[in-house]
Amino acid sequence: MKRGTTLFLKIAVILIGIPVLALCIFLVPEIAEFAAELYPDFAYIKYLVFIDLYAAAIPFYFALYQAFKLLCYIDKNKAFSELSVKALSNIKKCAITISSLFVLGLPLFYLVAEADDAPGIIIIGMVIIFASMVIAVFAAVLQRLLQEAIDIKSENDLIV
Repeated sequence: MKRGTTLFLKIAVILIGIPVLALCIFLVPEIAEFAAELYPDFAYIKYLVFIDLYAAAIPFYFALYQAFKLLCYIDKNKAFSELSVKALSNIKKCAITISSLFVLGLPLFYLVAEADDAPGIIIIGMVIIFASMVIAVFAAVLQRLLQEAIDIKSENDLIV
């Protein structure tokens, strides 16, 4: 496969990471301050928001890195290799981690939504959880299909 055929997808992966980085820099501190203002008796809620949202950003960026590596493997004609299976496995684990972190942080979404009378905040949290789980399931299916294709390819190589 010619190099650069996945250039568009590589650029898309990079462009996905930039807005999330901007959100982490500019919006997360505002959300934490807002949560602290809503519950002045619970000053530690600010730090829980920081921990939950920044902890979710780490596996997100690791998954983006794995997706970038997967695209590089495709460029190098190594799409049907154990490296690709490992990258998909890492993406699946990252998606499960993100979903788990947001499940643990869902009470924070509830507290903010309850105090601000904005049930849409809970829906945003649920969308993130379900989107992460969909990505995890999709990565698991691709991982299994790719592993089966590699097994079939290796069996055919032994026959010939």
